[in-house]
Amino acid sequence: MRHHMDHRKLGRTTEHRIAMLRNQAVSLVRHDRIQTTLEKAKELRRFVEKLITLAKRDTLNSRRLAARHVQDPEALKKLFGTLGPLYATRPGGYTRILKLGTRRGDGAQVAIIELVGREPKFEDKTKKVRKAKAPKEAAEGKEAKAPEAEEPKKPARKPKAKAKEAPEAEPAPEE
Repeated sequence: MRHHMDHRKLGRTTEHRIAMLRNQAVSLVRHDRIQTTLEKAKELRRFVEKLITLAKRDTLNSRRLAARHVQDPEALKKLFGTLGPLYATRPGGYTRILKLGTRRGDGAQVAIIELVGREPKFEDKTKKVRKAKAPKEAAEGKEAKAPEAEEPKKPARKPKAKAKEAPEAEPAPEE
């Protein structure tokens, strides 16, 4: 039974495992999402959420506690300057794990771990753009006049090479 087993060992020694989690935490803070195996993502979630909780209360002591694990000054600055205030009112659950399937080489389950609220914005290209009526005309209830239809411009084409015709022979002058 796994009673009181605190963490996954991930097939590494303690020093290697902690160093890996620190490096992945820095990458996650910098890039807002990383791809890794599902087991590493689940361990990283525990590690990063503790760091973000420290960043929520921006005190000297919490900065020092976080700096023990995040030894990159740029990532530490982003953690306390951007992520801490962003999640100040959120009571936990700062990360999301998305399962991607299995890796082809070894069959390991792969996942993306990302920070909630920091996912990339994608525009939906399937939505049709609606043309709005002019504000004055819509308020007055008048029908909007259709703008004059302009002829579509045709792209300039190179003239086709015409076969040279023999010049017409002029009739010989009669004498």
